[in-house]
Amino acid sequence: MLSTTHRPATDLGFLLHKNPARAQQVEVSTGTAHVFYPEATDDRCTVVLLLEVDPIALVRGKGDGEGFALGQYVNDRPYAASSLLAVALGKVFASARRGVSKERPELADTPLPLEVHLPALSCRGGAELAERFFGPLGWRVQATELPLDGRFPEWGASRHVDLRLTGTHRVADAVNHLYVGLPVLDGAKHYWVSADEIDKLLRAGEGWLAAHPERELIAARYLAHQKRLTGTALARLAEVDDAEVLDDAPEVTDPPTPLAQLAQLRQGAVLAALRSAGAHRVLDLGCGSGALLPALLAEPSFTEVVGVDVSARALELAARRLRLDRMPERQRARLILLQGALTYTDARLAGYDAAVLMEVVEHLDPDRLPALEHAVFTAAAPATVLVTTPNVEHNVRYPALAAGGMRHRDHRFEWTRAEFTDWAQGVAGRRGYAVRFLGIGPDDPEVGPPTQLAVFDRGVAA
Repeated sequence: MLSTTHRPATDLGFLLHKNPARAQQVEVSTGTAHVFYPEATDDRCTVVLLLEVDPIALVRGKGDGEGFALGQYVNDRPYAASSLLAVALGKVFASARRGVSKERPELADTPLPLEVHLPALSCRGGAELAERFFGPLGWRVQATELPLDGRFPEWGASRHVDLRLTGTHRVADAVNHLYVGLPVLDGAKHYWVSADEIDKLLRAGEGWLAAHPERELIAARYLAHQKRLTGTALARLAEVDDAEVLDDAPEVTDPPTPLAQLAQLRQGAVLAALRSAGAHRVLDLGCGSGALLPALLAEPSFTEVVGVDVSARALELAARRLRLDRMPERQRARLILLQGALTYTDARLAGYDAAVLMEVVEHLDPDRLPALEHAVFTAAAPATVLVTTPNVEHNVRYPALAAGGMRHRDHRFEWTRAEFTDWAQGVAGRRGYAVRFLGIGPDDPEVGPPTQLAVFDRGVAA
């Protein structure tokens, strides 16, 4: 159910392209979708989308290769909101999702007071996951977990919740939130997921998905945990995300150490550590537009240099910066540019001497760090890993930086020296590395250097 108290509330019918004065039926692949308005006054209007699921239609055409399965016929699909409802919603409210209305064009672009009620929502993750999905979108979330059987409370909660959302949104945005959210929370899709689902996700998520803190979980669940599709979706999101910032983009102004000088000091420290490690084949993970790549290629001892970034746009800029089309053939043979997400294992990155994450980790949400840790330190497992990150204690030396502010608009966190040490030592202990720490830039006696560097060495006793 979707309700509004905008006056006149019956304008909701113009935005949804469904007349409040009559009930309508739309045939969908899994049954019949019914649209009707139980209330339609100037003060309040409510539309209901009811999907009458045909259980036989769900299994028709699947064949009997695995024999009869009772679960194909007896399940919660006819009674709970799930990915099936999302498909019906996409078909029934296709024009509404595009945000078009010939009769009320201005209203289609206007945020309205809205309420959503899903009495029985399939939610694998419970009320907490519903909050994680809808909360960042500006909804006030009331999710009540439903008992497995009210007569037997000792059986505990089911995977279903009674969900109520209230907020002020464009109707198109609200419908698209539900179109994506239903299959994500359900954690399942009833049909084969192919590459065209990426386009559906990005269209429905336009304007909000790229900046959502759970975008990786959303993409993975929406695309049925297919790693290739998920990686492609995240890469395309990075390209359209206005908040996506390349590693060499401007930081806070007026630092005590000029930015160009600090960037040179960072590169110098990284190159020195790579030389000391005796590395020849080097990964630049999160290379962005290629700030470090020219310096790596300038070192003859680095026989293979691989730049990796999730953003195709960043890699295009890196190729342009390096003048790849005019690069001498011998030097070009030493360089590889790869698109990939650092929070997913990638067999192409295994077996290298060293990996560099220069000003990268702070651009990740903290809850994604374990995934990066596994992908880099266990799956790729280079002999040496270098990680640089800002020292947040030094931020008080930046006159233009507001108290408590971070150096870059895309930083998700900035660590103190103690926090960085704790994280790095934990990674080293869990993944079989020894770690040592270096400062980059002037070492302020009170707040330390502006940048901190951790050098991880595999197979060395701590």
